[in-house]
Amino acid sequence: MGDDSMVELKRIYWSRQALCVAYSAVVMWLGASVVLALMPNANAAGSHSAAAVAEILRGMVDGVLAAVTVPGLFVVVLTVVAAVIRARDVKRRDPVRRFSRQQRREGMSRAEGQCEMEAGFRRRCSRPAEHGDHFYPWSKGGSTSLQNFVAACARCNRTKGAGVPSPGQQERIERRRREYVPPSRPVSVGARQPLS
Repeated sequence: MGDDSMVELKRIYWSRQALCVAYSAVVMWLGASVVLALMPNANAAGSHSAAAVAEILRGMVDGVLAAVTVPGLFVVVLTVVAAVIRARDVKRRDPVRRFSRQQRREGMSRAEGQCEMEAGFRRRCSRPAEHGDHFYPWSKGGSTSLQNFVAACARCNRTKGAGVPSPGQQERIERRRREYVPPSRPVSVGARQPLS
């Protein structure tokens, strides 16, 4: 189960990172296209009549429209992809939002009452655990299960927010859990709801 969740998290994490990078690159491309299209035309200098100004403005608008067509289409496609991902996340949401008392008790006991998140230099946070956090965020389809439960202090819980953790974070929590979880119990972390 641990290896499957690791592979799934890697796929999800890197596809979302790629989407963010692609979106940023296309927005920069779009901005650069607009700026280049608005650069003054050497042929336009000289005449200042109303007709000449109108012609310059019309040329600038036409140039901007032509320059933003391709990057604009990419923005639309990436926005649709993001909307589809968001809709699938909503469909995956566990109908149960909060961990049960039993899950919370078991999760806190497994963590020995200490935050399982990372502090500086990738060490385990030394503060006491106050919250049960969905390692894979509930809002993005994370299940409300003991496998997805991570004990967290208020600060770490707030810092993590609803971000999808990296595969490296998952590996490090599982590695650290081997130090304090009995060998007979699983150390894997992270679980998503199946798509209904």
